[in-house]
Amino acid sequence: MFSNWKRQRAARRLKPGDGHSLPRFRWWQPLSRTLFHLRLTAEDGRPETWSVDVRLWGDSDDGEVRARLYRDGRHHATSKLPAEFPVTGGTIEVVTSGYGLRRCHYVPDGGGPARQLAPDPASAEGRRARLDHRHPGVSRTIGFASWAVLVVALVLGVPQIVEQISQIPPVAENVGTFTSPIHLSGTVNVALVVATLLASTERALRLRYHWLLDGGLFDGDD
Repeated sequence: MFSNWKRQRAARRLKPGDGHSLPRFRWWQPLSRTLFHLRLTAEDGRPETWSVDVRLWGDSDDGEVRARLYRDGRHHATSKLPAEFPVTGGTIEVVTSGYGLRRCHYVPDGGGPARQLAPDPASAEGRRARLDHRHPGVSRTIGFASWAVLVVALVLGVPQIVEQISQIPPVAENVGTFTSPIHLSGTVNVALVVATLLASTERALRLRYHWLLDGGLFDGDD
């Protein structure tokens, strides 16, 4: 029942496309735009390419972040996020996090295994995938470093946040106060925040996501 409700909400967010051409990916867009592609075979046996284009900083007219679906380079549909696009033989699901995409997958009808769409070579995700293909050892090291930074940030940051929250008068009166065993200087905390942003962004380039490590508590997703 919950799944049907989500699909109905996603269907209401869908708007038909106007047929315009897929814009080229420009060199200055890696931080503000993601572009993924999926190659399928149409019912008549003809190959077709589906593309998902997301402007992460929102549309210029209203700031809303939307996913746009293109079929063979022509605008097919638009949806607010999270999005579910019906395509040949299945559905493309698109979900964002605070740092980029957390999901851009093709889910076949009938419950087969989902597969991630291929990032455009010019995008930041495409360049990160190219690094993983050409230098897998370096890629794994970077991935582990990102994970480790987020774990350390969680261990060091959460007690300090809890202490600050516990000092709010209504909380202190009803729950009591908490004294963090960890106290870092302002400079170290700022460095920790910057490292966390970089680590989460790197993970988003690989569509890696964990609700605790990557800020899911504050995303406000449906």
